[in-house]
Amino acid sequence: MKLAGVFWRLAAPRRGPITAQMARKPDHTFRRGWTTGACATAATRAALMGLWGEGRPDRVRITLPGGERPVFEVTHWQDGPGWAEAGVIKDAGDDPDVTHGALIVSRVAASSGGVSFAAGDGVGHVTRPGLPIAPGEPAINPVPREMMTQTVEEMAQRLFQTPDVAIEISVPGGRAIAEKTWNPRLGIKGGLSILGTTGIVRPFSCAAWIASIHRGIDVARAEGLHHVAGCTGATSEKTVQALYGLPDHAMLDMGDFVGGMLKYLVRHPVPRVTVGGGIGKLTKLAQGARDLHSGRSQVDFAGLAEALDAPEIETMNTALEVFENFGEKHAEWVADNALKNVRLMVPEIDVDVIVMDRKGTIIARAAS
Repeated sequence: MKLAGVFWRLAAPRRGPITAQMARKPDHTFRRGWTTGACATAATRAALMGLWGEGRPDRVRITLPGGERPVFEVTHWQDGPGWAEAGVIKDAGDDPDVTHGALIVSRVAASSGGVSFAAGDGVGHVTRPGLPIAPGEPAINPVPREMMTQTVEEMAQRLFQTPDVAIEISVPGGRAIAEKTWNPRLGIKGGLSILGTTGIVRPFSCAAWIASIHRGIDVARAEGLHHVAGCTGATSEKTVQALYGLPDHAMLDMGDFVGGMLKYLVRHPVPRVTVGGGIGKLTKLAQGARDLHSGRSQVDFAGLAEALDAPEIETMNTALEVFENFGEKHAEWVADNALKNVRLMVPEIDVDVIVMDRKGTIIARAAS
């Protein structure tokens, strides 16, 4: 998702829980939460306290990258000769994150050669290039790795211990949860990602979705793909994927964020991109919108009436109503003008636009 800088926010599933409608809500009216990386760091700190003789804690305090110092309740504990294990339940605040309520567990054991990381049950492995974690590595974000490493070093210095520790992170039930996320498409197999760049979950964040689109582009480029597609929804995605025979990792979960996808493609280009969607959202793209959500852009019916030389359109309520009355004329205008606006953003990339009805039937196409 999701893992440096921004890695990925993959707790969000391909069709939610961060829907575009949710993303438009202002962060300040909702309660924040904590990332899986912050929870893993808290669990690691608790487990180290047990391993290094400070006993089993009920709560621990950690320091986030921005300096904030939240307290986490320790809800799980096990230990044995040379190891200790602690768990923290993730609280995503008011964000509809699929990992909300998941138990994040860290098992620590004496090792050699510094700090190492392993994926336990429910945590995935990276299998494709293009992400900041190399293939074969546990899907643990670089920022949480750094937070856990700093915790080991700080505690080792304070408690006169050698900072050589093997850390295994697990999420019971994480394999099933991961099927609801972008992980399988990006080649993260076997479970969830442990992620977060600030340690804080900001509810309904557009940035989380857009970051996941960017990671999808990174993976496609690393795999050498020459053609990717961004679609507004599941129906249009299914049609476009079948039309071109594209693999899953060529399909970018664009949703409403066509601008976010295309801006990133300018800096990280591929030879060809297809934009697909329904008549309503692509009418707005044809009129110049780059965010296609209903709360952030609207169809300009007066402008559409002028473009199609049909004054009666001004009294219509939806793009679908326009299509029902003007059919092919409307659809072809949308395809042609959506293509023009996409090409303005990515002039060096071959582009095509596919417009569909609600059943996924193609009603218009345009290509550069």
